[in-house]
Amino acid sequence: MESPAGQEPGTGTALDHPVRVGIADDHESVRLGIKTACENAGYDVLFAAATVQGLIDGIAGRAVDVIVLDLSLGDGSLVTDNVRNARSTGASVLVHSIADRVAMVREALAAGAAGVIPKSSPTTTVMAAVASVARGDVLNNLEWATAIDADRDFAKAQLGRRERDVLHLYASGLPLKMVAMQLGIAHSTAREYLDRIRVKYVEVGRPAPTKVDLLRRAVEDGILPGLDPDGGDGRG
Repeated sequence: MESPAGQEPGTGTALDHPVRVGIADDHESVRLGIKTACENAGYDVLFAAATVQGLIDGIAGRAVDVIVLDLSLGDGSLVTDNVRNARSTGASVLVHSIADRVAMVREALAAGAAGVIPKSSPTTTVMAAVASVARGDVLNNLEWATAIDADRDFAKAQLGRRERDVLHLYASGLPLKMVAMQLGIAHSTAREYLDRIRVKYVEVGRPAPTKVDLLRRAVEDGILPGLDPDGGDGRG
């Protein structure tokens, strides 16, 4: 059974409008393929272009939920610039690229991409990923984990045990007040821990200003489990 547009299978949470998508890929056949798949899934494709700037110009200020982005575009643009420019539209960025460009995937994630889907993935998997990041979720999958594990220069924030506890609970979805109650500490103390955590991530070049960013960091650093390719929690 197909899920409604804007809803990922199994989540039960939908947007109040069809997912609005932009596509940046310099291969016309790929652009057309993604566009067709999105339209078949009930999504609203605002524009598709060969470059990020062309996409931004084509969107013309309209609200967009997700930009599906190829890592290597023919205009010589840089990955970091492309992700940041795409995010400047207010959209989440889903990287759609070949799976062996680990360094480029890592760069895209560091620049704020919400996740990565290999071009070899089934169309249904790509569409589910689009719906997921459209809602602001982080796409934790094998490609993300591989990009991080393969990067020996990836600097982990040195968090203390209590900081890790706070991050684990807060990034899992608990309000900070509930985190404090569960750990038996004052709300102000929990806030101080959270502020320290954010400072430490800034110090290693991995800022986490939002709760979604903190979830990303918690998964990246093994504080929360990521998802395996079959949708499990990776614990075995």
